[in-house]
Amino acid sequence: MNPNNAGGYDQKSPPPPMMQMPMPTVQCPPPAGAVPGQWTTGLCGCFEDPSNCIITCCCPCITFGQNAEIIDRGGTSCVVGGLIYYLLAHVGVACLYTCSYRTKLRGLHSLQEDPCADCLVHWCCIYCALCQEYRELKNCGFDPSIGWVANAEKMNKGAATMPPMTQGMGR
Repeated sequence: MNPNNAGGYDQKSPPPPMMQMPMPTVQCPPPAGAVPGQWTTGLCGCFEDPSNCIITCCCPCITFGQNAEIIDRGGTSCVVGGLIYYLLAHVGVACLYTCSYRTKLRGLHSLQEDPCADCLVHWCCIYCALCQEYRELKNCGFDPSIGWVANAEKMNKGAATMPPMTQGMGR
């Protein structure tokens, strides 16, 4: 290490590479008793997760940002998604943006467009829709409140703890 270098590494050496988190592919298995292709909770089941219901009622940009980060697999940060929601809500068109994430979520988990078109659900019941999407992500094993990186680490740790495949003893 060069003592004259305040950066902590020799200027001739490149900085250490950033660790990239592999994006696990997650197929959401329906919970026991659920019908494949259908939402695991109803649109009006907001009180199944009371804390998320309260957060969504007081500040829907938080719930939307958390959902968007998980649905986009980290491509949209919680802060950016929430800020876009906040700005669009002030001109009354947030539902035009948020409904696209409902469509993405349905595509990722093969869910039906229920009870009606995604844009109509978000236009009429945006708070209920955001809560339902949050619950769906939770029921698929994600925790939207901790962000994509923490969820990916949790899933990768789960995959790393699986016992290695061993072959029979050779002679």
